[in-house]
Amino acid sequence: MKRIIILIIAAWGIFNSAGAQQTLEQCRQKARDNYPLVRKYGLITAARDYNIENVSKGNLPQFTLSAKASYQSEVTKIPLKIAGLNISSVSRDQYQASLDIKQNIWDGGRMASQKKMAEASADVEREKNNVDLYDLNQRIDQIYFGILLIDEQLKQNQLLMDDLDRNYKQIDSYYRNGVANESDLDAVRAEQLDTKQRRIALTDNRSIYIGMLSLFLGEQVASDANFQKPIDKEPATEINRPELQWFNSQEAQLKRQREVLDAALRPHLGLFAQGSYGRPGLNTLNNNFRPYYLVGIKFEWNLDGYYTRKNDRLLLDNSKTEIDNARDVFLFNTRMQVAQQTGNVSSMRRQMQEDDEIIVLRDRICKAGESKVAHGTLSVTELLRMINAKDQARQTKALHEIELLSDIYQIKYTTNQ
Repeated sequence: MKRIIILIIAAWGIFNSAGAQQTLEQCRQKARDNYPLVRKYGLITAARDYNIENVSKGNLPQFTLSAKASYQSEVTKIPLKIAGLNISSVSRDQYQASLDIKQNIWDGGRMASQKKMAEASADVEREKNNVDLYDLNQRIDQIYFGILLIDEQLKQNQLLMDDLDRNYKQIDSYYRNGVANESDLDAVRAEQLDTKQRRIALTDNRSIYIGMLSLFLGEQVASDANFQKPIDKEPATEINRPELQWFNSQEAQLKRQREVLDAALRPHLGLFAQGSYGRPGLNTLNNNFRPYYLVGIKFEWNLDGYYTRKNDRLLLDNSKTEIDNARDVFLFNTRMQVAQQTGNVSSMRRQMQEDDEIIVLRDRICKAGESKVAHGTLSVTELLRMINAKDQARQTKALHEIELLSDIYQIKYTTNQ
């Protein structure tokens, strides 16, 4: 009983894996999840957190340990001689070991602006990664629609093979009845072999496309997988590409840079303490080694930044102008692409209006040709030309359908709709 259950489960798994349904959106998402660039998001987030944490540590006490030894060519002396009183001078060799502690009270908003700057820089990197990953969609689309086109060509190839098989049987009966000759059979047989060769080439190309898609998805796609045609729906032409978010994030980064510049010009206030051991101490008249300390509050205002403030702001304004120009160029080129692609879709729809009628007419011609061959008024070679013309009409229709879908999704890619 256990063996039977295992066999049923295995058969169910094989049934589910064979002919699995594939959609374009599923392939895009799987490719995105599997693509190495997706791991960069975690690295960007980690780097941002490290930078913010490092900035936050500026509020912790800052410790500095130092030591020095020196020899002076001259020291302070008291030029007095008092009877019974010996005033010794300080040694020329002096020593000091100190531990300095600084505690920030107010930094003028410098750390807050640096944290925002770290966030803005991470946003720029993240949006740039979105732009790089977005290109993956186009590569998946090309492979997916390539498989769809081959599948349609295989369908038409099978229809042609069916027509040739039917005509071969018919002409074979004519040959047996003395209406056709052996060369007529050879001509049909040659067309059958040519059609079979084209099917082998198409099947091999499909396997190559399946292999490429499997690499992108990170999983083996079944050779008999069924690829669903996307919906034929006119896309919106509003541009919503990730590049626009990338430009916006760069502008936000410039805003944060301006805040960092402003914060650097503000005064700072902090506490300090110093504990030392050396000779001499604070009492320079005492020539012994002894400990001592200093504590206090310190106000600092570095005004050097005002020298370059104007140019720094002009540089930021120049960078914003460059970003605005890059955005305008991108939008201009993208709108040009959308206009061209929209024209291609309209042209393809007009071409497809006659596809069905052409196939119907070619089918009538073939049927009439078959009747003429039966009555001996048309050669088999001419009939084969008619059959190939009908096959070409079907191939053209299939090509137009896939090209139309490809053009529609090219617009979707260009606009991100």
